[in-house]
Amino acid sequence: TSFILLCFRTSLVTPLILGLLLQPPLTQLSIITQPNIVLLMADDLGIGDVGCYGNDTIRTPNIDRLAKEGVKLTQHVAAAPLCTPSRAAFLTGRYPLRSGMDAINNNYRVIFWNGGSGGLPPNETTFAKILQQQGYSTGLIGKWHLGVNCESRNDHCHHPLNHGFDYFYGMPFTLISDCQPTETPEMDRAFRRKLWLSTQMIGLVTLTAVLGRLTGLISVRWKMLTCLAGFSVLFFISWFSSYGFVQYWNCILMRNHEVTEQPMVTDRTTSLILRESISFIERYKHKPFLLFLSFLHSHTPLLTTEKFLGRSSHGLYGDNVEEMDWMVGQVLDAIDKEALKNTTLVYFASDHGGWLERQEGKRQLGGWNGIYRGGKAMGGWEGGIRVPGIFRWPGVLPTGTVIDEPTSLMDIYPTVVHLAGGMLPQDRVIDGRNLMPLLRGTVEHSEHEFLFHYCGIHLHAVRWHQKDSGAIWKAHYVTPVFRPSGAGGCYDRGFCPCFGEGVIHHNPPLLFDLSRDPSEANPLSPDTEPLFDIVIKQIERAIEEHRRTLTPVPEQLSMYNIIWKPWLQPCCGTFPFCWCDKEGDN
Repeated sequence: TSFILLCFRTSLVTPLILGLLLQPPLTQLSIITQPNIVLLMADDLGIGDVGCYGNDTIRTPNIDRLAKEGVKLTQHVAAAPLCTPSRAAFLTGRYPLRSGMDAINNNYRVIFWNGGSGGLPPNETTFAKILQQQGYSTGLIGKWHLGVNCESRNDHCHHPLNHGFDYFYGMPFTLISDCQPTETPEMDRAFRRKLWLSTQMIGLVTLTAVLGRLTGLISVRWKMLTCLAGFSVLFFISWFSSYGFVQYWNCILMRNHEVTEQPMVTDRTTSLILRESISFIERYKHKPFLLFLSFLHSHTPLLTTEKFLGRSSHGLYGDNVEEMDWMVGQVLDAIDKEALKNTTLVYFASDHGGWLERQEGKRQLGGWNGIYRGGKAMGGWEGGIRVPGIFRWPGVLPTGTVIDEPTSLMDIYPTVVHLAGGMLPQDRVIDGRNLMPLLRGTVEHSEHEFLFHYCGIHLHAVRWHQKDSGAIWKAHYVTPVFRPSGAGGCYDRGFCPCFGEGVIHHNPPLLFDLSRDPSEANPLSPDTEPLFDIVIKQIERAIEEHRRTLTPVPEQLSMYNIIWKPWLQPCCGTFPFCWCDKEGDN
């Protein structure tokens, strides 16, 4: 009887023991259901500007440390080659075309004024909004550039606080050279010259007519001259009231809904952005938080504190990148100080490629895109859209790992929603894919089979990841005309256009295999690639399917939406007397 009882007990215990032994080891992912999430985004940073991506002259030890302690993506691409549409796609997980955040105009492809009416539509659901619903404290520090108001000065329909962020401190616009009085004005420079010239010509005509009337050489009624003079004054006021005060209208800082600096005091902006970021971590360390630190760095006018000036061998741009890397280190130190390292997912990226054409004389003020062709504003070429992409989460993600699979900035949306335990919206197309299986190594390939590369609303190129062969085909239907001939950018314009005389249409398209030719230097043809026709047909079928998923939406970057409207201008006083320095007062 004892022997039978012993056998019976053993038969029950043995499977239990075996089950415990065979069970996969617990990871922090199974313990931490809602990690803290810190998203670090540089502005106009080229992939070739970062040490772990091949740069050996600009020092980025803190960004490199993230890669050493985590996962580095080598085919991480932006959904657009400019700030506004790329950031809209990042926050919504959708191609910017779906939200109306891509432009039909060559010259105005981003939010242009704080006092414009375009912006990220209120009916778009950002990942911040979903995380907020999941109990996260959500904060955005730094650059927004997705609009402020719709119909009145204080409706703040496009404001970060209306898109899921509990706290906002930073620029509702973007940093531009106009924010620095000592720099050459950057905003709409060519158009401003035309306005000045037109004003001078109208003024000269008016003055000539008055002198002719006084000397009796011209027989013109004084009433006509008065009307002409009035027109001259009104014409000047109509444009100078906006372009003459860019520093006051666009270069402002806000805390939540309140304007705190107008214009911003650029000498202390870096320290304020860093202080606010660290303070946010300290305030919300006891509950899950999302911090989106959207750097003003690596974008002109390259605000750099005195401590970092002259430290780089790449002039002011290199100094600026090194200071941003130092800021990354300070944020990482704050995470370590609060013992949050193992419970925090950190992500670093750039919103798009470096701006090749941004120069002042012999000074190069834009980034470097490494071996990749093209740069900022170019929707098809890799240099405009391939960006750094680094994840770190100790104990959950492997260390020192490199993943050479196509991924997108849009993938952050479903990834962080998954980690927060939220649900993706079911009433719209989400183009991003959850990256956690790929980052943890439980799957071999990215979920993306096709990625569509737009320049404004115009489809310039398509990428096909043929997973069974390892090939990454890329077909270019439209490419910009580089000027001067043989240059790598559109130096005659300052940035490349999306359509018109400045582009070339390709039929059949230019075809590259990025797995063999990442620099896109040698286009394939039916003579050199036996699969040419098959690949093109497969890509064109994918384009047809993709276009069937698109629905018409209001154009947020239409000419009406981007023009300056005085009644929408954020103002810390009584308009037009808008100036304050509440940070200095504090």
